[in-house]
Order: sequence, then C-alpha cells, then structure tokens
Amino acid sequence: MHTIQEKQSNMFAVLKEKFGYTNVMQAPRLQKIVVSAKVGSIKDKNKIDLVIDRLARITGQKPKANAAKKSIATFKLREGSIIGYSVTLRGKRMHDFLDKLIHVALPRTRDFRGLHVTAIDEMGNYTIGIKEHTIFPETSDEELKDVFGLGVTLVTTAKTKAETEQFLRELGLPLRKDA
Repeated sequence: MHTIQEKQSNMFAVLKEKFGYTNVMQAPRLQKIVVSAKVGSIKDKNKIDLVIDRLARITGQKPKANAAKKSIATFKLREGSIIGYSVTLRGKRMHDFLDKLIHVALPRTRDFRGLHVTAIDEMGNYTIGIKEHTIFPETSDEELKDVFGLGVTLVTTAKTKAETEQFLRELGLPLRKDA
C-alpha cells in the first residue's frame, strides 16, 4: 500500500497525459482538509466537551470554535454564539488523516458503495458528509447515545470538476463510476 504522498508524486504522468500539462506545478494538489462538526442548539456542556474531545482524537489537533455570523430569531440564534467546531489540517497531518479516511474509516461506513462525484464544487473542492463519527477507530469505544456527524472538505488547487475528479481518483478516493 502506497502512502498519499507517494501517490501524489507519481500521479503527474497520468494527469499530464489526460490534461496536457507541461509543468509539474500545473498538476492539482491537496491544499488542506477541513473537518467540522456542528453543535447547533445543544445546551448540554458535557455533549459539547465530547464533540471537542472526539474531534481532537480523530484529527490529532485541537478544534477551533466557530461562532454565528448573524442573529436568526427563528432559530433562537444570537450573533457570536458558538455553533460548531472545526479543524484545518495541512502537511503531514493532512496526509495521515486522508490515508486513515480512505483505508480505515470509509470501509467501516454502513452500506458504503463509494462516494458521489456530484459533491465536487465549482472551485475544485470535495466535501464528504459523515453521519456517524464512530467510523473512526479512535472513537469506537463509546456508547451510541452521543453520535454526531462530521463534514470533511478536501481543498484542492484543481481548476475544473474534471481535473478534481481525476485527481481524487488518482489519490485513491473511492468515487463511484456512475455520475
């Protein structure tokens, strides 16, 4: 099994052939991975502490609190109140997390048949929604009453959806064949 860094350095030939790159620096790269979890209207301090602890265990980095930008009366939300936590991974931690996500966590997902290609946005980023954080081995020892979802965004330097799709396939992300 090759690491993500080895795959990323070897995939230039494939991308060069398909997209006609003339320089190595034209090939897409992974810039960062953002892992986020929303706590919303949870008032229980213990549950919020659990989310912070589990995010730190999963990513190996302390999460940052995200505050609401605007007040929304319908949702009883006030500007500045904490609505979620996120972690931005770069470098070695980013590659280690992606390796763990592809080879350990996603295969543990219930009824997993591959990731949708439609989750690629116009800027070349890919977002994965994970319903249960318990697919990561660091958190599997807990009881099932406090399960929360995660959002994982892979930020790339790709310019188009086609470039992003081919790049993610070369990285080893299990994307579905059908669009």
